[in-house]
Amino acid sequence: MDNAQELFDQLSAPFPSEYIEWRVGSTNQEKTKGLALAYIDARAVMDRLDSVCGPGNWQARYPHANGKTVCEVGVRVERAGSAEWIWKSDGAGDTDFEAEKGALSDAFKRAAVRWGIGRYLYDLKAPWIEIEQRGKSYIIKPDELKKLDAIHEDFAHKAGWGIRAGIQAYKLANQMVKQFVTDAASAQEFKEANASMIAQLPVAMRRHLMEQLDRIGATAQEAA
Repeated sequence: MDNAQELFDQLSAPFPSEYIEWRVGSTNQEKTKGLALAYIDARAVMDRLDSVCGPGNWQARYPHANGKTVCEVGVRVERAGSAEWIWKSDGAGDTDFEAEKGALSDAFKRAAVRWGIGRYLYDLKAPWIEIEQRGKSYIIKPDELKKLDAIHEDFAHKAGWGIRAGIQAYKLANQMVKQFVTDAASAQEFKEANASMIAQLPVAMRRHLMEQLDRIGATAQEAA
């Protein structure tokens, strides 16, 4: 990928709500309500790195510092025709559950946050929700999960991302290109008429659409 900023933009994009998980933080004295804390698991982080960077263009390693687990996430970035590995790191202590495994996962996710992955969740205000006891711990009542999904969706839109809206706009634009754009003139006309919509698309979608328009124009010129 030639542009480091575009790489960061794609890595830091919000996740669909299906990828977001919630856990109970602080509770009230009666243990009837708790703060819902949003997070993503390590597999979601791996999927994001695979899809944005490509499986062969990122790696993780785990040195140790002062007896704690540290994770370094390296991403291969191309600049001016040459590639270099850039590393960002963070660490974590043992967790309450499967201490060593939990430390590896937490360190990995924290290092990924330095690349922007899931960082926006730190700005998502934790709402109070109804909880119930399950064994020795407390869980979120199932009826509250739809409410939490809506809170996440609304936050993503207000933050200027508009995940689902972007996807729908991209599908619509793609259909219009296939149906109405046939030559260089119509490709340029489409770009100018839909400039504001195109500018709001996620980076990868915007690039793909523009490349498609450029390709149609070039093919038409070659045929002429």
